[in-house]
Amino acid sequence: MGENPFACDCSNSDFQQWVLNNSQTLVADAHRYTCAYPLAKNGTRLLDFDYHSCLVDASFICFVSSTCVIVLTLLTSFTYHFLRLHLLYGYYLFLAFLYDATQRKRGSPQRYDAFISYNVHDELWVYREMLPVLEGEQGWRLCLHHRDFPPGKPIIENITDAIYGSRKTICVISHHYLESEWCSREIQMASYRLFDEQKDILILVFLEDIPAHQLSPYYHMKKLVKRQTYLSWPQAGQHPGLFWQNLRRAMDADADLRLNI
Repeated sequence: MGENPFACDCSNSDFQQWVLNNSQTLVADAHRYTCAYPLAKNGTRLLDFDYHSCLVDASFICFVSSTCVIVLTLLTSFTYHFLRLHLLYGYYLFLAFLYDATQRKRGSPQRYDAFISYNVHDELWVYREMLPVLEGEQGWRLCLHHRDFPPGKPIIENITDAIYGSRKTICVISHHYLESEWCSREIQMASYRLFDEQKDILILVFLEDIPAHQLSPYYHMKKLVKRQTYLSWPQAGQHPGLFWQNLRRAMDADADLRLNI
C-alpha cells in the first residue's frame, strides 16, 4: 500500500481514520505513507493530515446559508410589497401609545383647539377659506404644520405633539391628501387617539367628491368615513355658511374644554 500515490484531502479521510482507529487490523508502516497530492503537500505524511476539517460538511453549510438568504429575500420582498403599510401603521400606533402614556403622566395641557392636517397642494384653500373663518370669525386657535411646528424637531414628533396638544384634529381630505405618506401618518395617529380616548376628536372635511370605490385602497380612511360624520365642501354649494356652522358645531363638542386665546 505504501506505493500508492495518496492524496492528502478529504477523499482519504475515512481511510486515515480507519488506519488510526481500527483495533483489529494493523496497517504495516502506515506512519511512512506519504502524500503525492495536492502538490503543496507532496512528501508530507498521510497520517499527519488533519482530517477534522473534513467532518464539517461545507456543501451542507452552503446549502443552509443560501436557503436562508433566499427565504429572507422572499420574506423581505413580500413584507415590503404587501405588509409595509401595516407595519408602518403598527409602528406609529406604538409611538402614539408611548406618547399618550407619557402625556397622561405629565398631565400636559392642550395648547390648540384643533390641529389642521392637510396636503401642501390644498394649502391655498386652508389659508384663504378655513383660517379666516375658524381663526378670524369663530376665534379658534389652530395649529398648522407650515406655521406652528418648531424647527429642529423630528417631523413625526412634531405631528404627535400637535395631535395630542389639540382638542381636535381636522383632516382636510383630497386626492392629494390620500396619496401623501405624511398625511396618512397624521390621520392614523389621530385615529389611534380617537379609538383610545373614545372621544369625538376627529373631524373629516372632504374638499373633493371622492367615490367610495376610490377610498377602497385606503381601507383605514374608508373605515373612518363609515364611523365618523364628515363635512363635504363641494356639497356646501351656494350655502357655505351652513358648512361653517356645521364645522363650528363639531368644534363646539366638549365646549367646556375650549381654549382661551
